[in-house]
Amino acid sequence: MPNETASTPSFPDPYTLETPAGAEGWQEMYAYHNLFLEGRREEDSKKTWFRNSLHFPEVSYPFDHAVIDGSFTGTGVTNTRVFALPPALGLDVRVVNGYTYMSALPSPDEETQARRAEEFAQRAGHYFQNWDSLYQEWESRVTEAIRAVGDIEVPALSEFEPIERVLEDHGPTQGNLLLANYHRLLEQGDAIWTLHSEFLNLGYAAYLQFLTLCKQHFPEIGDQTISRMVSGIDVLLFRPDDELRALAKKAEELGVGDAVKGAASEDELKAALGGTEAGDAWLAALAESKDPWFNFSYGSGMYHSHRSWIDDMSLPIQGISDYIDRLRAGEDLARPLDRLQAERDELTEHYRGLLDDDDRPAFDEALGLSRVVFPYVENHNFYIEHWFMTNFWNKVREFSAKFVEWGFWTDIEDIFYLRRAEVEEAVVDLQMAWGAGGKPQGSFHWPAVIERRREIYKALDAWNPPPALGPVPEEVNEPLSIMLWGITPETVDRWLAAQEGHGSNVRLDGFAGSPGVAEGPARVVLRPDELDTVLDGEILVAPVTSPSWTPVFGRIKGAVSDIGGIMCHAAIVSREYGLPAVVGTGFGTTTIKTGQMIRVDGNAGTVTVLEEV
Repeated sequence: MPNETASTPSFPDPYTLETPAGAEGWQEMYAYHNLFLEGRREEDSKKTWFRNSLHFPEVSYPFDHAVIDGSFTGTGVTNTRVFALPPALGLDVRVVNGYTYMSALPSPDEETQARRAEEFAQRAGHYFQNWDSLYQEWESRVTEAIRAVGDIEVPALSEFEPIERVLEDHGPTQGNLLLANYHRLLEQGDAIWTLHSEFLNLGYAAYLQFLTLCKQHFPEIGDQTISRMVSGIDVLLFRPDDELRALAKKAEELGVGDAVKGAASEDELKAALGGTEAGDAWLAALAESKDPWFNFSYGSGMYHSHRSWIDDMSLPIQGISDYIDRLRAGEDLARPLDRLQAERDELTEHYRGLLDDDDRPAFDEALGLSRVVFPYVENHNFYIEHWFMTNFWNKVREFSAKFVEWGFWTDIEDIFYLRRAEVEEAVVDLQMAWGAGGKPQGSFHWPAVIERRREIYKALDAWNPPPALGPVPEEVNEPLSIMLWGITPETVDRWLAAQEGHGSNVRLDGFAGSPGVAEGPARVVLRPDELDTVLDGEILVAPVTSPSWTPVFGRIKGAVSDIGGIMCHAAIVSREYGLPAVVGTGFGTTTIKTGQMIRVDGNAGTVTVLEEV
């Protein structure tokens, strides 16, 4: 229940939240450093904790939390130790009933900030001055990391060691390699998050500089207007969807459009098209597109359960079919880049023209840097969250298959109910048993643990987590929290109103994510596997949208998300596709019902329920 006095409203105290029925013992699913520990109660209860539902909207599986740890570590070390951002350190992170909460560490004192500013100027300045060459080198390092994960071998654990090892190599045994290669996988998964944040935090810093300068000169300017001055720039996150459009065009050019439209899976495509010259040519084009562009997670990429296009082709195949229909209807499938760029240039010239001659050089420099770095703000997402994580999760499954072979558990997906440290215990068990020629103990231990955790997960998944914990913050002015997560004083007020039962069932306020107004029936989509329910002309309402959902954007009139600010993926993708969007509504998916007629006003940042189902 809320922790409050008569005069001071508050969100629930993390130490007083009850465990959902059926989830007793959930704490064993997470490492001690993820939990609220009694010894820190006085300290942690004084802090405000925001739920990171933008990146981690669902209950975290025990193994998946290794990725959450890594991502927050990468952000923290980049801010604090690598570039020494003057006002910003990292985040404290905790888990409550399976959901991830974060609290920003306090800014350093003025003397420390001044010292950090000197370090930041030298370090960040080097990157800004050499952005293109350093970014190209970064791409090489990331693609090498992706290849390294793919090259990790899960040893066969054969009856005998290969004869070459006995007579020639004299290296480690297959049992030794099982442990060593599992560690290699964890090491790659840990290091990738430092790469993730290396350019990302600087990209945000450059954009923040431009945003701050604009607000100094134009106090009434909206965040959306500022963001539109750097939009209309092609980024990698749109490339997979561009591939689907190209495949639709190729199918029509080759005369195989009907056969493609009649298939629902890759096997059906091969059966329908294989053996003919045109069909084989189209299948070859599909194979070329898949690697790497179908390494595109249906979700955030942070959960193993969100498979990628390359694992489950149903969404891209449906997307190609939709694009074939749109081509036959005479539509131009090109994204409205020319229009966006024209609007961008018109806006820029308007505001630039309002400046004095002395102020224009600083404006031009800040805008130019923002446009240079902006593509990375989205490009990193394809490389890391999608391409790398698709390979990472599938490599974990390869290790799990070895445990299934030896009877530890029955389903390859079961490994994700173990913490990473527990998987190492299973590795040692298997090492010992295989080495001795005996039977491992895993089959007598893990099945019961996994079954109980499956029950706990279901109970936690049914719980409705509060958006924040602890005292209401006196102020919310941290720029990234505002731009990315959409956390503002107004957001906090809406959360408090909803907590007290004062929320509106008719109108929702959020961020004006993408301009325009649209009306239509709502389609509430809570998970990626529900995307196939979206119909033409509907308005998508989701907790958060993923870039890989872009094929669905051809069917919808607009988008609404519970989470996010002006620079979240849903806002950026909607702007680039010319769809109105309102993000950060907080309660869209719990207020709006599928079939209700709603109006999305992407200019004002409001969503209005027009009529019931």
